[in-house]
This record gives sequence, C-alpha cells and structure tokens, in this order.
Amino acid sequence: MTGATALPFQGVLGLVVLIGLAWLLSEDRRRVRPRLIVAGLALQLLIAVALLKLPPLKEAFLALNALATALQTATQAGTELVFGYLGGGAAPFETTYPQNSFVLAFRALPLILVISALSALLFHWHVLPLVVRAFAWLLRRTLGTGGPLGLGAAANVFVGMTEAPLLIRPYLQGMSRSALFGIMTCGMATIAGTVMVLYATLLTGVIPDPLGHVLTASLINAPAALLIAGVLVPETDAEPEIEVMVTSETRSAMDAITRGTLDAIPLWLNIIAMLVVMLALVSLLNQALGLLPDVGGDPLTAQRLLGWAMAPVVWLIGIPWSEATTAGSLMGIKTILNELVAYIQLAALPDGALSARSELIMAYALCGFANLGSLGIMIGGLGTMAPGRRLEIVALGMKSILAGTLATLLTGAVIGLVL
Repeated sequence: MTGATALPFQGVLGLVVLIGLAWLLSEDRRRVRPRLIVAGLALQLLIAVALLKLPPLKEAFLALNALATALQTATQAGTELVFGYLGGGAAPFETTYPQNSFVLAFRALPLILVISALSALLFHWHVLPLVVRAFAWLLRRTLGTGGPLGLGAAANVFVGMTEAPLLIRPYLQGMSRSALFGIMTCGMATIAGTVMVLYATLLTGVIPDPLGHVLTASLINAPAALLIAGVLVPETDAEPEIEVMVTSETRSAMDAITRGTLDAIPLWLNIIAMLVVMLALVSLLNQALGLLPDVGGDPLTAQRLLGWAMAPVVWLIGIPWSEATTAGSLMGIKTILNELVAYIQLAALPDGALSARSELIMAYALCGFANLGSLGIMIGGLGTMAPGRRLEIVALGMKSILAGTLATLLTGAVIGLVL
C-alpha cells in the first residue's frame, strides 16, 4: 500500500475476521444465530448510512454541534464564577502563553456536572425514557432482542454502564447467562451521555461535527455489542417476553437537577484522579523503556509498542498501513488505559499523522468503555445489584472487555465502508 490509501476489501475483511474471531471463541458455536449476525450488521450499516449520508440527518449533526457549543458556553459561565481564570475567566495578569491557559479539570471536565443534571431532568420529564424505549423497540424488531436485555442495551447508549442496569435491576438475578453478558458487553461498547459532550469537546477541530459522530458511534455500538455478545455467549433458550417500564425516582425538577449534579461529583473527581495516575504511570513506563537501546533511531515508548501490536487490528478496520502504527497506538492506549486518554492523544497528534478519514474511523473505534478500569466499576455495580450472580459476573469480566473491544472495532470497520 502506498500513501494513505485504504484497500477496497479492508473493511469487509475486517468484518469477517472480527466476527470470525468471536465465533472461534464462542461458548457454543452451534447455537450462534445467523439472524443475529446478519441483522446486527444490517442495522449498523443502516444507522451509519442514515446519519452520515442522508442530508436531513446530516443537518441534525450541525444542530447537535451547536448544542455542544451552547453547553460549553453555559458551563463556562459557571466555571468562570467558581474557578475564576482557571475556569475560563479573564486572568488578573498578563498571560505570556495564552495557549497554555486551558486547564482541563476546571474548563472541560465540569461539563460532566451539567450534562448529568440535564440527563436527570430529561429522565424526570420522561423525555429520555421515551427515546430509550424507541431504540429498544428498534432492537427488538431487528435483532429479536426484547425484554430487559433490549431495554438495558438501549439505555446504555445514553447513560453509563452502572446506571443502565438500574433500569432493569429487578430482572438481573433471573436473566440468562447470555442476556447478562449482553448487558455487560453493551456497557463496555458504549459510552455514557455524561461524557459524550466532553469527548466531543476534545475532538473539536479533529473531526467535523464531533458531537453528532460521538452520539452516532454509541448508537451503532449497541447492535454491534449485541451481535458480538450473542456470538461469544449464545442464548440457549428463547428470551421471555417481558414488558419493562422506565420510571424516574425523582419527585420534582429541582430534585432531579440536584440528584444529577451530586451523582456526577464522584465521576468528575474519579476522572481527574485517573488521568493523573494513568498518565504518570505511562510516563514512568516510558522512562524505563528509554533505558533500552533505541529502535529505528527513536527511543522505545509504550505508545510505539502498542502501535506495533495493534497495527494489524486497525488495518483490518480500514486504516492504511502507513498510518496503522499511529492508529494502533491509540487503540492500545484505549484498551490498556481508557478512551479519554486515547481521545486526548488523538487530539494531540501532529498535523498529517492521520488522514481525515482515519481520524474519523478511530473516533468511532475508540468510542467505548472497554478497559480494565471500567471492569472494576462494572463488577462493583452489577455485583451489588445482583449479588447472587457476582461470581458469574466476575468470570465473564475479561470476556466482556474483549467483546466490547470487538464491537467498537466492528463499528470502525462499518464506518470505514460507509465513508
């Protein structure tokens, strides 16, 4: 391959290899449903084409981008008052290097607090439950996924991996092994609404209409997650038809805003702490690797090692080989650390490191919670909701990371075919 051109068959080969790998690792290959694979891929392609190619829906992307800008502006109004110049207010002194005045913890991350409050308010007003139920209906009609699993999968597109199972908490104890694994995989393959705008903010200037693409990625990842989960852990019995209702426990709009805000504070602090620690550990590892002899005229780093390891994987989803090491490094960082660090690294790449097409494919492939840190959160949350299934949840933990990673890669390959 020359330049930054992808071969025509790459994406198709990627779909075959990724699904084939899941089938080889399946707990029961004979019970894998062909309908799930065909319908899952068809639904992914349908959503991608509809949201990326149809003019009316592409215009909606611009509206979402305007919404993201409005939310950033509104959040800054609060951070300026609370944090002063650290939160975006005017500095009380002359700034010699204004390009270094952006403080992530006080400028970008407070978006989580605002989005969490708005999400709680939209749940209280029954707006989000209506959207969740509509998407659950689509999954039931196309993939045959109904009942608690369908609702939990749909909810994962808009809320986090611990909040979504709360909507189906009474059913977790009696769910089949396959359905339970499906919920876990959806949690690993999607992202929470509370961080969508944050990631879109980080990707501003990297890809066009970032919020629309981040939301689309999470939507497409849901059927991808159900597909991969159903292949790895096939359903042995027909899922019972259960009508599940979505309700809000808040008593008023102000109660919803208060709860949403307070619930987001631990998440905000956890993200700050994890970023400090994870980047520090990467720096320590790079310092240790720097003691080894240079390879190719450059010192060894964790990013280079991950890039070499993941290069064939990202090539399969449509990344040109000349860019595969760079893109593979991002995928490795996302899996070992988390998607937030990977998005920060993507935004920090020098001009020309990845083509515009590759940047967009990677924005989709990175859009999921599948990493070791998320596994601890999931085990803690699901284990508390279904204590009788805790050992089974732990046993399925590493497999859910694999499934979530395969699902986001599958989405990346689909996007590569659509572009």
